[in-house]
Amino acid sequence: MKTPISDYLVEILDAVRADDSGEVASYIPTLAQADPDQLGVAMTTVFGRTYTAGDADTEFTIQSMSKPFAFAAALWEHGEDDVEKIVGTEPSGEAFNELSLESGTHRPKNPMINVGALAIHQMIGDPGDSWTVRSDKLVKFFSALAGRQLRVDEDAFESEIGSAHRNLSIAHMLAAYNMIDTNPEDVVRGYTAQCSILVSTRDIAMMAAVLAAGGVSPVTGAQVVARPIVRQVLSVMATSGMYDEAGEWFTEVGIPAKSGVAGGILGALPGQVGLAAFSPRLNDHGNSVRGTALFRRLSNDMGLHLMDAQAIGSRALRAVVSEKGRSVIQIQGPINFTAAEIVVNRLAQTPPSESSVVFDVSRVGMVNEIGRRMMLEAMRRLNLDGKTVLLYDPENSFPDPDIGGGVKPEILSEL
Repeated sequence: MKTPISDYLVEILDAVRADDSGEVASYIPTLAQADPDQLGVAMTTVFGRTYTAGDADTEFTIQSMSKPFAFAAALWEHGEDDVEKIVGTEPSGEAFNELSLESGTHRPKNPMINVGALAIHQMIGDPGDSWTVRSDKLVKFFSALAGRQLRVDEDAFESEIGSAHRNLSIAHMLAAYNMIDTNPEDVVRGYTAQCSILVSTRDIAMMAAVLAAGGVSPVTGAQVVARPIVRQVLSVMATSGMYDEAGEWFTEVGIPAKSGVAGGILGALPGQVGLAAFSPRLNDHGNSVRGTALFRRLSNDMGLHLMDAQAIGSRALRAVVSEKGRSVIQIQGPINFTAAEIVVNRLAQTPPSESSVVFDVSRVGMVNEIGRRMMLEAMRRLNLDGKTVLLYDPENSFPDPDIGGGVKPEILSEL
């Protein structure tokens, strides 16, 4: 059968297409020439399946959607402590091109506004690297995220450099406060090249899906970004990614997101999906009008609001049965804290009566670290209570199940 997802994306495109409010970013010559009627949407699941509609393969410059990924690159190269000395993580509540600095420290308030992004850009690579070296490193990194070779749009780069007066003034102010140690003109050229990388809506959905998948490429399975870095990046996106519209965005849409003045918006819903929309007309906050409408529909129709919490793991304990003189604990679904708590509470309130206890995890999918630790601790405590602990794990959901002191449960090949 044909998947209904593609048809749904076409439906929501048609629903927002008639809205011609907003204006293209006229202060950048190449963006002023953009076709205002272009419209695309894409989503990529954490399993690597991509669905698109409209102009999803039309290329445009990444602009400020590059900021989360450059932030990730800086964190990867220098670590959180060194990055935090230069850029904070607080929402600015101001437009993207304001000089938002903390009083006292003079740090940019966050890496999602221009002043913070300029400071972040000069941290890419080694001290003394030229702007071309930094740009090349980011193109390579962004290409790994997108799963294909990307490139800088040289025409867009030259166009933006010719009108980068405000960013130059911001960079000089950063230099005056010793927040950058690179020539301000060099920083602006590198940052402008970063923003001039060409992407499609399909590319952005894939890049966002890497964030949604905890830094793992949904296609190759490679760890492209470390998981703690992803958590940091998504957190700042949630609070600051949509500039002075961030509060309204997160209340109504509830998806960590980042916009760009070419008309793109990316969103990453942890553990689920990467999303992207493209439409060049912008609202007063510099965010795509129709892109914002698309994200509202996606969030409302598909239940994607991050704060629309579900009790994941609430049905983790499938059953406790007696078979062949053993207590069999049947566990299912993802095992996180909630799931593990349900299982261990059941074992604490009603201890198994048989001397042998089998943990049947054949129906278990994902197991996170706290879920694993709690389950192994439950096995350890049953063992200390004199129970023989066995594990039926045909999918190897619990590799190397050491329950303490080198003791492991007996592994069953069948029940």
